[in-house]
Amino acid sequence: MSNLVNVPKNGNLANTNSNANFPTLSNWLDDIFNRDLPSVFTSNFNTGITLPKVNIKETVDAFIVEMAVPGLKKSDFHLDIDNHILSISTETKEENEIEKENYTRREFGYSSFKRTFTLPESVNDEKIDANYKDGILKILLPKKEEAKQKPARSIKVS
Repeated sequence: MSNLVNVPKNGNLANTNSNANFPTLSNWLDDIFNRDLPSVFTSNFNTGITLPKVNIKETVDAFIVEMAVPGLKKSDFHLDIDNHILSISTETKEENEIEKENYTRREFGYSSFKRTFTLPESVNDEKIDANYKDGILKILLPKKEEAKQKPARSIKVS
């Protein structure tokens, strides 16, 4: 419940409610719905991979997508293109089993994410290239020749 005190318009701070220590149903419901939910309800139930941050920059010749996803292997990534929509996803499963005497401990984890981007018509989707190095997935989206910005030039007046 809030620590703020409601001050009546007359400025009197005297407590006129003898049941002040007992919240009303309305106050109780407000408190439940306005408090921060425990992290178990707000997490995505994975083992550490959240939706990765992405940097996208445009050059004269291409768009470059950089995604920070450390701790994965190249084989963990799935890149698909369908109708000018680029999908980047991973799915990893980890299982460790340790046996000692009569006790078996088994730990497993699962994590995944999927990000999708609508590509501009100017991207040549036949020449998209991707590489993964030092925890950064880098995707090169080259532009079509007709979409590339032409360099400035001078025109001589005759």
